[in-house]
Amino acid sequence: MMLRMGFHPRWVDLMMATVMNVKYTVVHSGRSMGPITPTRGIRQGDPLSPYLFLLCAEGFSSLIKQFERNGELKGCKVANGAPTISHMLFADDSYIYCRATEEEAQNVLRLLNLFEAASGQRVNYAKSSIFFSANTPMDLRRQIVQPFGNGSC
Repeated sequence: MMLRMGFHPRWVDLMMATVMNVKYTVVHSGRSMGPITPTRGIRQGDPLSPYLFLLCAEGFSSLIKQFERNGELKGCKVANGAPTISHMLFADDSYIYCRATEEEAQNVLRLLNLFEAASGQRVNYAKSSIFFSANTPMDLRRQIVQPFGNGSC
C-alpha cells in the first residue's frame, strides 16, 4: 500500500522489516517458551500498527474515490438534498455505498480485490454483510449477493 501511495521503496523496506522481523518469548512459571514468530499481519500492540492501519485506510479511501471519479461506483443519498456518500470507515469496519445493480456489485468486488492485492489484507466475506433499500426486488438482491458468496440478503 505504501508503494502505491508513493513512499520510497527503502522507507517501505524499513517499515516492513520492523513489522515482519518480530519474535516473542512467553515466560510462564519461570519457564521460557519460544521464540514464537508470527507469520502475517500488523500486530495489535505494535507501536507502528495504528499508523500503518491509517495508511491502509487512506489508500482504501483513495481507491474508492478513484472508482467514483471513473463512474464505476455512484454512492447513495440517505435523504433528499443530502450529499452522495460512497463510503464510511469506522476503526476496522468499512461501509461501501453503491447502487443495487449487478454492474456496481462487480465493481465493488473488483475494488476489494485491488485493495487486497495492494495492501496484503483480506476481506472476510463470512463476517461481511450486504444491505439493500426496502424497494430493491428480492430477485435482484439474490443476483447481487451471489458473487460475494453471501447467502442471505
